[in-house]
This record gives sequence, C-alpha cells and structure tokens, in this order.
Amino acid sequence: MKSDLSKLLVLILICAGAATQSSLLAATIPAGTPLIVRTAGGISSHATPGRAFTATLDQDVVINGDVILRAGTPVSGIIESSRGSRSTTSSDPLTLDLTGVSSNGRIVPVKTRGGVQPHNQVKTTRSSRGGFTVGEKIFPAGTRLEFRLAQPLHFNALTANN
Repeated sequence: MKSDLSKLLVLILICAGAATQSSLLAATIPAGTPLIVRTAGGISSHATPGRAFTATLDQDVVINGDVILRAGTPVSGIIESSRGSRSTTSSDPLTLDLTGVSSNGRIVPVKTRGGVQPHNQVKTTRSSRGGFTVGEKIFPAGTRLEFRLAQPLHFNALTANN
C-alpha cells in the first residue's frame, strides 16, 4: 500500500514537471507586434495577385525579454493586390501580406493587418502598350518590409523556437 502511494506521488510529480516544461516552451506574440522581414527574391508591381513570396525575419522578435523568433527565420506571404500582368490597365498598388512563419520545421499560420506596400524600388521599366506607357516597379531581393500582426501568434511546445 505504501509502495503504491509512493509510485502515485512520483507519477504526479513527473506529470507536474512535464506540464511546467511544456508551458515554458509555449509562447504568444501579441497582436500589433511588428514583424520586420527582408524579401528573398525580387517582386514586381505587376506580379499576379495570389502569388506567394518568401522572406526572412530581419530582426529577433522579443517578448518580455525572451526571443520568440530569431532573425533569419523563414516567413511566407502572398501578393494581395497589384497591377496584375503587364498587359492590364489596373492601377492597384502592390500590396503584400504574411501568411506563415516557419518554426521547428512547421508552418505556423500568420495574419497581418492592412497589407504592406513596398516603397524602395530600384528599377523602373517602361514600355508602350496599346498607345500608353506602362511603368513596372521592381522591388529587389532584400527589400525590407514591416508587417504588424492582426491576431496573436501562438506557439506551443511543438512549434516554439528554441
């Protein structure tokens, strides 16, 4: 009987330790937190809406003194709007949104607010199509963009960055 009680006590202590360890690995990045990224490839102002792009975090994301995401962490996003293709007359600005962040081999969904419009273009091309001039802005690899989380980003023991 005493042996069974000792085993039960040890089991309870092990479970409590595991729960504490798991909660230490869990983290939440609050809504409104900025995510500063650098694009991995060039993006055209005429890129097709819905097309994916990749980037990496440009700086650590720190919450309460703890680094939750490290600079260099891969992120993914989509082109929300653009001028579409070179043959269209759409005047929509290039707008980008983040959709995911990679953490320990898993993609954690991300929702950012308002979309981001790149500003520092290096190259502008012009061509005549149908009697009017179409300008294309090329945002090169390494373009720095700042997104803000629209919703908290939750990491659990399986997805937390160590």
